[in-house]
Amino acid sequence: MALAPETIRERVGQRQHWYHTLELAPGVVTPGWFDLRPVAGQVLPASLAGKRCLDVGTFDGFWAFEMEKRGAAEVLAVDIVDPRAWDWPITSGDALVDILEDRKQGGRGFEIAAEAFGSQAGYRECSVYDLDPVEHGRFDFVFMGSLLLHLRDPIRALERLRGVCAPDGTVCTMDAIDPTLTRLFPRKALAQFDGEGRPWWWMPNIAAYERMVRAAGLEPVGSATPVRLPAGAGQPVVKPSRRALTSREGRRLLAATRKGDPQAWIHSRPLAT
Repeated sequence: MALAPETIRERVGQRQHWYHTLELAPGVVTPGWFDLRPVAGQVLPASLAGKRCLDVGTFDGFWAFEMEKRGAAEVLAVDIVDPRAWDWPITSGDALVDILEDRKQGGRGFEIAAEAFGSQAGYRECSVYDLDPVEHGRFDFVFMGSLLLHLRDPIRALERLRGVCAPDGTVCTMDAIDPTLTRLFPRKALAQFDGEGRPWWWMPNIAAYERMVRAAGLEPVGSATPVRLPAGAGQPVVKPSRRALTSREGRRLLAATRKGDPQAWIHSRPLAT
């Protein structure tokens, strides 16, 4: 039985932090950190009819539900519920972990959205590093969005995606890129490294992003395509200030507020092993 819009609205309001902007009923929209609706049509195929699909790092489930809307026969969404199991640098403090744990809320956002949509998408707690074709099977379409940035070992993660992709399937990844390095070094594979205090590790230029995909045994179908992820209603607006303008991170956040977060997506095929 479908939930009444009033019930959905009440459940949305019970959760303070949403990562994804989702219209769960007419006029009932979650205040997400990002609003991915304008870019979904660029990244996903128009039809996934009859396909078995995987969404890695699902959070509130935007991409899982989008794949379902495109006719997927089966969708499995996986994520790590406990932020303490993420790839944290040794310098990280408990305060930031607690903040992210509060935002994650044990996958509650996915649960609320799935019930509102009447979704049949499955949800399992699983790290990308633990994806296994024996346990999880193989998928016709594998998606992972905005996760490589947060991984200590992004190549290993991409290898795991290849391992659960059907031989004739597609792996689609979308992740953060460094637009300055991309502009200055369009052909040289370079990446900015963070690894201090928070689970932010690698931000490659597009050349490095494509090289990472190839290094994992995946063959890109075309070139990586830049995209800007629009901010959602839940993302604070960064205003120009001396502090923002004099730091690399401040300038990045200011540009992301005005133009959207710089990322790139790429479709690839698993190479035969």
